[in-house]
Amino acid sequence: MTPAIPAHADNRPHALALRFLSVTAFTSMAALIKVASERGVSLSEILFWRQAGAVPIILIWVAIGPGLASLRTSRFRLHVGRSTLGLISMSCMFTGVSMLPLAESTILSFTTPIFATIMAAVLLHETVGWRRWVAVLAGFAGVVIMVAPGSAHFPVLGASFALIAALLSALVLILLRDMSKSEPPATIAFWFSVLSLAPLGILMLRVGTAHTLSEWMLLFAIGGIGAVGQLAMTSSLKKAPVSTVVAMDYTALIWSTLYGALFWSVLPTPSSLLGAPVIIASGLFIVWRERQLHIARSREITV
Repeated sequence: MTPAIPAHADNRPHALALRFLSVTAFTSMAALIKVASERGVSLSEILFWRQAGAVPIILIWVAIGPGLASLRTSRFRLHVGRSTLGLISMSCMFTGVSMLPLAESTILSFTTPIFATIMAAVLLHETVGWRRWVAVLAGFAGVVIMVAPGSAHFPVLGASFALIAALLSALVLILLRDMSKSEPPATIAFWFSVLSLAPLGILMLRVGTAHTLSEWMLLFAIGGIGAVGQLAMTSSLKKAPVSTVVAMDYTALIWSTLYGALFWSVLPTPSSLLGAPVIIASGLFIVWRERQLHIARSREITV
């Protein structure tokens, strides 16, 4: 008998292309955020325009696709919780980007799968085998190598914000596991942006200032590019499992290194180059192992 072709097989090239697009967009957005912060644009303004700029693009996407009626939800409280966590995580991430070299902030974002494994064990009481715990420890060893405690070359405060952002992103991923059972990706993205605008709008009344044309262009570009990245990322997961597309996430290091060299004349430090492979290998192993366990559980169910 000819083996059945997996449902995702034909969509994998498309899924990989979408994931690559999302990674490119998010890394480009991070570079623009760093430029905007260096020009004196406040974090609150960057956050506001990141979310406000995303709303019309998401609405157009939904109108062309499933229709605006798909934005209705019966899980509003979950959207509020997801938006709260997501907004705090984004704030920490943007702060880390403004304080760290772009490549280093990108490398630290790769700790999200490591934190997700810990959160799944602590909050969901999922069984985590010794192999994944070793990968978790290895990942944190990579962070220690990068930060090199006691060394003056690495902004420890910036690293702390980046790691908090990764931790909160892991919590968001766990929450999205439940939400995605009933909520389409575009609906989740829409409510995240819209619900964030209320608190950010209040802050804008206090800190919003006039800007030059180039600064306004930066802010609108941050919102637009961020929306493209968000939609491309969620669309990639509709066409292939995360274990198939996750390797594309690490191409962000190429883009961040390139942007850092071109615009700031900064290259990753030797300790970052030593720690990065350890963190990346840890994250990839965790995703691979979870995929293997999922396949094994699926076979047990069908037997």
